[in-house]
Amino acid sequence: MSPKITPDHLGRSAVVYVRQSTMAQVLENTESQRRQYGLAETARALGFASVDVIDDDLGRSGSGSVDRPGFQKLVASVCAGSVGAVFCVEASRLARNGRDWHHLIDLCALVGTLVVDPDGTYDPRLVNDRLLLGLKGTMSEYELSLLRQRGLAARDSKARRGELRFALPPGYCWTELGQIEIDPDERVADAVRLVLRKFGELGSARQVMLWLQDAGLKLPAMRRNTQVCKIDWRPAAYHTVLQILRHPIYAGTYVFGRTADRTRVVDGRARKTTGHSKPRAAWNVLLRDHHPEYISWEQFEANQQLISENAHMQKRTERKSARGGRALLTGLVRCGRCGRTMRVFYGSRSGHAHRYQCRGDDSHVGGWLCIGIGGLRVDRAVAEQIVEAVSDHAACPQQAAADFVPAGHGDERSTGLLGLAYDPQLLLKPPATPTLNPGDDLHAAKPPPILTTLLQAPLRSPARLTGARRPSPGGYPHTSVHPTESHHARSGCP
Repeated sequence: MSPKITPDHLGRSAVVYVRQSTMAQVLENTESQRRQYGLAETARALGFASVDVIDDDLGRSGSGSVDRPGFQKLVASVCAGSVGAVFCVEASRLARNGRDWHHLIDLCALVGTLVVDPDGTYDPRLVNDRLLLGLKGTMSEYELSLLRQRGLAARDSKARRGELRFALPPGYCWTELGQIEIDPDERVADAVRLVLRKFGELGSARQVMLWLQDAGLKLPAMRRNTQVCKIDWRPAAYHTVLQILRHPIYAGTYVFGRTADRTRVVDGRARKTTGHSKPRAAWNVLLRDHHPEYISWEQFEANQQLISENAHMQKRTERKSARGGRALLTGLVRCGRCGRTMRVFYGSRSGHAHRYQCRGDDSHVGGWLCIGIGGLRVDRAVAEQIVEAVSDHAACPQQAAADFVPAGHGDERSTGLLGLAYDPQLLLKPPATPTLNPGDDLHAAKPPPILTTLLQAPLRSPARLTGARRPSPGGYPHTSVHPTESHHARSGCP
């Protein structure tokens, strides 16, 4: 027994600190656990009557980026003065960062607690032992940085060749030769193809999800653990559909490094979060035509553009897709103050007028209203402008066709065909919403609501066009324009 261990130390308890960095190490590196738990027998052999084992930090890193309740319990016990010695298999088990290590050593020096490892017994109150413990802590921190640097360099080098293996999404699997191929399970591959094909038909990830739910179809999802990955069939969910549509691997592209980690200081300690998306230009690796594809890269980019346009209430300034409801300009109106997309609010009673409102930065509850305006007048003004623009251009080919009809063929049928116009008030009425059955096979996107309203609107014959179709005795229609004037002058076309 070391002469540094005094009866005062033996009168207090000994603490054995057990830690492994990851859950994979906990499950696979069992020999390290056996060595650390064996320190309890070593402490009893040295004469400590009371031995406590702290193993709350199994599967937790000692780099300081995650909470370690076991280490906090150890520090609290040392501060209480009830610990005579701290046993660890090596210095790196206690801490991999200088702050935690030196903080523990300072507390041990204040209360007279020893640090014991297989190499020896150290008293932090002694200068030489304190220097040696400081070197051990510094080397432990440097070792972690060096191992991480080597591992990341090797990983990135292998990823740039497209050979780094990682968990693949449903629809792909690794071969024995280290290549990516389409999953031989036809049910899985057909489910992925169905989602991509239906998005091309419906043009909306949410509509694809609703179609799948109505049809009672399930989608494959990866169920991962530390050892194996299995396909689990689950009801269609929005995030599952969106993951299939957004992942570039289905376009035959090998990608790596799409997300990044972020570190921030919380309560004086570093906290690391993962899974933050990076822009495409910042991806580590992007290799096109790497493996068999479900869709082409051009189709993938078109899908991403459509998904971006469908995302309402975002700060991006791209054009938005039309949506349902009585409001004519849903997703198209922007605030003149802050530039954000204005929301549509409908009254609780049936038939109540809607309003366009901008809440500004409403990330917190109780945000002030930026601007608000009644929607009925705005919709009517925009509808009149649309009808005026459509009517002016539509009259040109109608009048030109009327002038080329031979005399004597101006029956009522041709008069009705040449006198088409639309009722402006119908633009303010919501169009009929078509129903979609699971068995439908759509080959083209539906027209926007405004165009649907125009195409379904009843026709009326303006007097100026009806009169223009009645041939006069001289062979020219009865209009206020002289027969010798050009066709464009009579029709008002530019």
